[in-house]
Amino acid sequence: MTLSLPQAQREFGAGVAFLNTATYGLPPRAAHEAMLAAERDRAAGLLDPGALDEAVARSREAFARLLGVPADRVACGPQVSYFTGLVAASLPAGAEVLVADGDFTSLLFPFAARPDLSVRSVPLERIAGHVGAGTALVAVSAVQSADGRIAPMDEIVGAARAHGARVLLDATQAAGWLPLPADRVDWLVAGGYKWLLGPRGTCFLTGTREALDALPAIGAGWYAGADVWDSVYGLPLRLADGARRLDLSPAWQCWAGHAPALELLERVGIPAIHDHDVALARRFAAELGLPPGDSAIVSVPVPEGAADLLRRNGVIASVRAGRLRCAFHLSTTDADVDKAVGLIAPLLPAAG
Repeated sequence: MTLSLPQAQREFGAGVAFLNTATYGLPPRAAHEAMLAAERDRAAGLLDPGALDEAVARSREAFARLLGVPADRVACGPQVSYFTGLVAASLPAGAEVLVADGDFTSLLFPFAARPDLSVRSVPLERIAGHVGAGTALVAVSAVQSADGRIAPMDEIVGAARAHGARVLLDATQAAGWLPLPADRVDWLVAGGYKWLLGPRGTCFLTGTREALDALPAIGAGWYAGADVWDSVYGLPLRLADGARRLDLSPAWQCWAGHAPALELLERVGIPAIHDHDVALARRFAAELGLPPGDSAIVSVPVPEGAADLLRRNGVIASVRAGRLRCAFHLSTTDADVDKAVGLIAPLLPAAG
């Protein structure tokens, strides 16, 4: 059953103007209660691992539907850097990895930690033009964490295909609001605790079957087994088929709290969420005299202490790369935008 934007917004209970989804997402009430219920069960000695395994399966399936990929091509883990590390481990010595200047380090460090790889950092807007015959992988965030710039994904995919390179797309700041070319990149990784509205401790990896098969299951444990509860003791190795062989043992309560959130996003739909988020970001930019953009994140130059001032007045945002980063998502309203503008406008250089 579909859910309208006003109906979905009633599922959030923050008492502030929350413009900080780029740091962490707000949980819908049902998701928040599901996570707390799992923890109450643990305290009472009644935690049911089988039921929580079902929450992992629900999350995997809902993420797959949101991205338009088969569920058997989705792996579940805790962090982006784990899955990025699997990609780094799969590359041969001497491979060139092309990355964007200033990208998030969970995407960069796993490659930089291998001294036998050639990691080359270039400006985001020109990254496609730097792909060459010697490039093995382009690893880039779909949306930049620091300022919300959107990568030229079509150009990157086209250049990579023309030169036989693979693409790893970090969708942590994009999945949940931005339509993504999940069917056209080799790997896509997304942390679940931002725009996907999950608790911290959930992450997804998807990709083509060929690219997923190329990843070594070097983190494999019992949860990567073909039959999870028959894989807890002894040899031989008996991994699951498909992407699930790359799963890590889940922090159960986190997945209990993520499944309902993903299902809510699915009911609203990414197109509606995208239009809502970008419209609010553009309204915010217009009222501050900033140029319009296509991102749900707006980066604003403000003096030191601006984030603390906003927090004291009930507006939550964060500072990244020396600028105030404001993120607009499903729970954000026009009133939130107006309240933030009223506080931020006097701080801008033009106002002084």
